[in-house]
Amino acid sequence: MNNLDMSNLLKMLSKMDKKDLEQGLAKANEILKTKNKNEILNEINKNNLK
Repeated sequence: MNNLDMSNLLKMLSKMDKKDLEQGLAKANEILKTKNKNEILNEINKNNLK
């Protein structure tokens, strides 16, 4: 994983309800399939700061 601390990942997952978790997994799947990972990661980071 690129600079992703597992403890931070687990903290994010623990705060998610089922709907959020499903959306997060869908977004993770999208990241794995795309070549433009940085754009998607930046979008996720912006959403997490809200």
